[in-house]
Amino acid sequence: MTWSELYGRALEAGDAAAGYYNRNVGLMTADGKVNVRIPLEAADVMDLRLWREEEVLSCIHPYVSRVPELRHVCEEPRFQVHHFIEGRVLDTFSPRGSAAPGTVLSDVVTLMDQLVRIPPEKVPRLPARWPASGDSAGFGRLLATLTREVHTTYADEYGETFARLGIPADPLAVVEPLWDTLTSRPFAVLHADLHRKNMIVAGGTTWFLDWELALWGDPAYDIAIHFHKMDYPEVQRDEVLRRWREQLPARYTAGTPEDLDLYAAHERIKSAVVDTVRYSKQLATAARPQREFLIARLAGKVNAARTVWGSPPDLTPERVAATLAPWWKG
Repeated sequence: MTWSELYGRALEAGDAAAGYYNRNVGLMTADGKVNVRIPLEAADVMDLRLWREEEVLSCIHPYVSRVPELRHVCEEPRFQVHHFIEGRVLDTFSPRGSAAPGTVLSDVVTLMDQLVRIPPEKVPRLPARWPASGDSAGFGRLLATLTREVHTTYADEYGETFARLGIPADPLAVVEPLWDTLTSRPFAVLHADLHRKNMIVAGGTTWFLDWELALWGDPAYDIAIHFHKMDYPEVQRDEVLRRWREQLPARYTAGTPEDLDLYAAHERIKSAVVDTVRYSKQLATAARPQREFLIARLAGKVNAARTVWGSPPDLTPERVAATLAPWWKG
């Protein structure tokens, strides 16, 4: 079977998993099962993008032990083929907020340790605008710039919705003065999207997927956004943080808890803005159970951001439903 034929089968397959940026189709070939990743052309880009995923996989493969093997890349039409990892997606048996298996905790820290040990000269090319290694403040501002661009892009269409949910007209004003307080740390390759749907547990070990959002930046950001998206029980969060500080070279973990808090505050703000838009669009075609799930999730996300803005986290699912009702009834 040619790569073109494999792509055609993937397009016709009804059984596919899709995130915000790619559609994934598992298919059998003469050489075993593979995963065909096809970009979603209509995806709204609301995350900082630096490299193509195949560049990241080629870079990290000699240094990181449990990542997909890149089998093929095609430019036109655009798709990738990875080896298929058999196992269970962590989110299916350990959803957000629940305790994760102990092996996952150690595997996450090992991954972060492996990433910081990739030689800087081996990473893909960086754009001229990218902050220099050690410029943690510049890196934080770069993250915030995209969040502001997303908010500005959707302000006309979603301005009333933002206001009714308690999202300020300038949602980033509270964090902007704080970027200069970040400790300078050398940059490293970051996954930047380590959550339960991007982890497959197989044979007691954890594999890490979806590297399209990988960045070159402050390692403290990687663990802060990981905590934000995993929502560990407090005891497990403390355990991961302890192992991270013990296992990684000290120059990558230097700083204070306030550094992680600042990155987390930004992620809460970003999530409130981005997911208000994303969930509103999903509600248009969601069945009632999924609609109720999205509404409850968004209430939690906006309430987390409201604590950053100094507002009471008292947004109820009922109020969210009333605010977003025009998006699925209109």
